[in-house]
Amino acid sequence: MTAPSTRRGERAARVAWARLVEPGDPDVAARIAAVGAEEALRAAGSDPVVGARMAGRLPWLDVDRDFEIAQRLGARIVVPGDDEWPKGFDDLAAPPLCLWLRGPADLAASSVRSVSIVGARAATGYGVHVAKELAAGVSEREFAVVSGAAYGIDGAAHEGALAVDGVTIAVVAGGIDRPYPSGHAGLLDRIRATGLVVSEVPPGSAPTKWRFLSRNRLIATLTQGTVVVEAGLRSGSRNTARLAGDHLRMVCAVPGPVTSAVSAGCHELIRDGATLVTDAAEVAEAVGPMGELAPRKQGPSRREDALAPSHQTVLAALPTRKAVTLEELARRCGLAPQEISSALGILDVAGLALREEGRWRKPAVTR
Repeated sequence: MTAPSTRRGERAARVAWARLVEPGDPDVAARIAAVGAEEALRAAGSDPVVGARMAGRLPWLDVDRDFEIAQRLGARIVVPGDDEWPKGFDDLAAPPLCLWLRGPADLAASSVRSVSIVGARAATGYGVHVAKELAAGVSEREFAVVSGAAYGIDGAAHEGALAVDGVTIAVVAGGIDRPYPSGHAGLLDRIRATGLVVSEVPPGSAPTKWRFLSRNRLIATLTQGTVVVEAGLRSGSRNTARLAGDHLRMVCAVPGPVTSAVSAGCHELIRDGATLVTDAAEVAEAVGPMGELAPRKQGPSRREDALAPSHQTVLAALPTRKAVTLEELARRCGLAPQEISSALGILDVAGLALREEGRWRKPAVTR
């Protein structure tokens, strides 16, 4: 085997490797880590085991053509050491050999403040709504939204970010020139116009099942955290969440109805320690820098909220139908009659207590 033209050196060697082996190959990753991509490619020619693995793909290897295809697509090829290479991928035992990118956003800069939102393809209306709201909310907080462009939750996450002019990144399992699913070709065009479409496999590559599994490790490590919105007990989204946790990223999950099979995976993640999130502020608190706290949620205010504790005790002890005496209230509350009398005076003025012939009860409006 002859190494690619030395004028491109390591970059060309990595493009060649991407044509010859599948993503995430641990043996190739180890060889490249030891001696570099170019030297590892030269050595592979004399290794019968490696040579046999790559023999079927050698006839289609043409690095110059791959560079030409990238230029024609308006794409760029990014390798480790480039300014645009995301640092998060360095945490992988077998990082991408190279990346094909289409779109104006800077991958490394966008990844610094980013969150992945993933979930079921067969999403419910609830899941789609929540994914869009979360994506729009974190985009407004200047997070890039990363997902996989699939139907269901992925597509909803991209749509939510686009709706507020946020940056969204689609990490795809096939080549950047093969929209998948085909029904999302228009969505991918819109993502590419302002964000990024990213792949670690060369143009023309099919989105095979095993490439989806490899792709998930990129979604998991590109960002500071992964949010799962609807997932079954066995799903790619749970795989992404597991990978995120394994690489010390934050894992969040959105709860759903306990009767919904499509939320069962989220509930299992929460039981296993994932952070429960219900809105964008909580996502930002979970995956953002320290101090980015979500506001504490409160229910609607009520008149009795401003009462002193003893007055609230008396109010709770008042019956709603049959009025009782002051002495009976004192017995129920464990308070002195003078305290009861003072509390009843305040409750009466507030419209929270009603006197009937020397006895007391709650008025109908507080029932």
